[in-house]
Amino acid sequence: MDFLGMGAMEIVLILIVALIAFGPGKLPQMARNLGKGIRAFRKAAFDLTAEVTREFEEEEKRAVEKQSADKTPTVPGEK
Repeated sequence: MDFLGMGAMEIVLILIVALIAFGPGKLPQMARNLGKGIRAFRKAAFDLTAEVTREFEEEEKRAVEKQSADKTPTVPGEK
């Protein structure tokens, strides 16, 4: 198992140090808060991606409409 360049032993050591430093009561609360933060970050990233995609699609639609309007034949003598 290789997670962020760390093996299983390194991850276990980090968890043991965290357990000793913060105690068994505080660790679940910290994990819960970390999960909420990651969830909020993912939602913000998804919302930003959706907004950028929507803007690109609207811009492409405007460009296609402008291009088709430019190709509309006109009757000679009319403005």
